[in-house]
Amino acid sequence: MTVSDSMLAMAIYQPGGPDVLQPVSVPVPVPGHGQIVIRLAYAGVNRPDALQRAGSYAPPPSASPLPGLEGSGTVVEVGPGVTRWKIGDKVCALLPGGGYAEYAACHEAHALPIPPGISLRDAAGLPETCFTVWSNIVMRGGLRAGERFLVHGGASGIGTTAIQIARALGARVFATAGTEKKCKACEDLGAERCFNYRDEDFLAEAKKIGGFDLILDMVGGSYLPKNIKALADDGRLVQIAFLQGAKVELNFAEVMMRRLTITGSTLRPQSDQAKARIATQVEAHIWPLIARGAFKVVVDSEYPLNEAPAAHWRLESSGHVGKILLKVEGV
Repeated sequence: MTVSDSMLAMAIYQPGGPDVLQPVSVPVPVPGHGQIVIRLAYAGVNRPDALQRAGSYAPPPSASPLPGLEGSGTVVEVGPGVTRWKIGDKVCALLPGGGYAEYAACHEAHALPIPPGISLRDAAGLPETCFTVWSNIVMRGGLRAGERFLVHGGASGIGTTAIQIARALGARVFATAGTEKKCKACEDLGAERCFNYRDEDFLAEAKKIGGFDLILDMVGGSYLPKNIKALADDGRLVQIAFLQGAKVELNFAEVMMRRLTITGSTLRPQSDQAKARIATQVEAHIWPLIARGAFKVVVDSEYPLNEAPAAHWRLESSGHVGKILLKVEGV
């Protein structure tokens, strides 16, 4: 398979708003030991991309400086030591960076086969959210059937994924969102109830049902003390982002007296080995859900690669429901 020496990419030329994303021509990545290079068909757009663009989320030292943490496409090169993939294989992959480009490199263990019946387009929206949700609500949060689970931002890519996976695991699922349209989308996906945070107090509702066993939060700020109060005894709070800020005053006496657990993680800084373990679980547990129709990718919108700024404006408008994608193939 012929691979060009250079490729089109969308680079961050300085920290700032969406318009700092500019088209550039850069060299195609060369696979290192255990790596593959993918000719991308589609790439996912995620909050960490916007944070990196704004200058508040630097990529790891060894990662591409280009934004983009997930994508789908065709394997076009394999590095030394690669055993699972061959040239021509169709994959979706968690990327260390570099997804806003025609080609991207990743560790071979971070790529997964396209699930049966799923298009390359929809598959691009699977890795970042599935790895994040599974590792946090199951591997870290220990969600079990019958438990009450709350996800904040239920209409986001993370939220729509978490609702479906938690429902498939047999949990009672609740969500928060900011409009009636978004709340309906969450309930259509399997949430028992979605609280419109603009006119409903999720804490008051939590008390009516006995509290939540597990909360997945990406808001932080003022939500942190409310989340603690909204947990049932022995409940767990898993924090994966801080859209409202990471610092807040918190009374830990309640954590001790009610035996609560506060934990959290970010995906990108984790080791290749840790991400490989998550990939194995995602393929073993989520891919079968997709095969039997219990989980689907919810796509909000699609933009050509060179319209990445518009995709970021859409992301930051908070009007989207589900995933925002970039179409790379054919640019």
